[in-house]
Amino acid sequence: MSGRQLVVHAVPVLAAGGVLVMVPFLLGGSPYGLRIASLMLILATYAVAFNLLFGHTRQLFLCVGALAGLGAYASVILVRDAGFPPLLAAVLATLGAALLGGFLSYVGVRRGLGVLFVGIITVAVSLIFHNLLLGLREYTNGETGISTQGLGFGLGEAPTRAYYVLLGVLVSSLTIYQLLLRSRYGLAFRALGEDELNAELSGIDVTRYKVGTAALASGLIGLVGVLYADVNGFISPSVFALGHVDIPVLLALLLGGIGTTLGPVVGAGLFTLVDELVRPFGQLTVLTYGILLVVLFLVFREGVVPFAGRLLLRLGRVLLPGIPREARAGSGRSPQPAGASEGGVGRSESAGGG
Repeated sequence: MSGRQLVVHAVPVLAAGGVLVMVPFLLGGSPYGLRIASLMLILATYAVAFNLLFGHTRQLFLCVGALAGLGAYASVILVRDAGFPPLLAAVLATLGAALLGGFLSYVGVRRGLGVLFVGIITVAVSLIFHNLLLGLREYTNGETGISTQGLGFGLGEAPTRAYYVLLGVLVSSLTIYQLLLRSRYGLAFRALGEDELNAELSGIDVTRYKVGTAALASGLIGLVGVLYADVNGFISPSVFALGHVDIPVLLALLLGGIGTTLGPVVGAGLFTLVDELVRPFGQLTVLTYGILLVVLFLVFREGVVPFAGRLLLRLGRVLLPGIPREARAGSGRSPQPAGASEGGVGRSESAGGG
């Protein structure tokens, strides 16, 4: 990759980081505002990992909450009960989440499971993990949860520092995402998105790429779970439940655009805004999530980022007629991700439905 290409591909990441770094100043140090912004960064990073899993390798991991919970509970228990330093506990917890994700992916690949079957199995994993947290009361305190104050890096007591640490993790994950797409992994992603069988026949090690991607994405989710436990100051089974993590992550990615660099960030921002607007209505928020999910699947599968990119391209053609038709709008769209093109969600489902 030439230096010019490197700069071009770095623009979306730098732009997102540049905007987000200003947020604490715009919020004027409001603790509530910083908390909401930090939760948005956590959701965006989950969505980046889910984008790698679902958007590029067709692995519908509906156990994001379980992987994050594994990271959170493992790190807290290792510090509290085993006396591990927080950093070592965080590393081990992240590795544990990566191993679990890699194992689930390996089973799915070796058994030839499609997208929907992987989704069903990972939902079962989420439910099993939730019940384990409730059953292992000696370690997890069951539904009462655990206060994590004094068991981490102290991010919960410093909201601004917590925000910038989470922003650093998000920008790092976006950078890794971009580097992956410009490497051999990117070529493998494109081949897997077109036809997995043909990709394997052409010499691509499908198991290696899918398992490696799952382990990387799951490790990232586990790491964010560790940080969430520290920032939030409290963990319980309910905060890592399917409806509290996996559904928002799926909605955020659909809103922003599957297979795009900025889609997870834009989607997380929009979802956080919607969530804040409907929060006063209590349980109706779940109904809102459901309506939003149906609308996105039926009407707006493309996502905001690709949609905005096309609008900018049309505007550019009007203002500058010399722009070639195949030019992209610089929206950070990744090259031909699996299930990410127009109607891509439906294509992913149909491809893996069997």
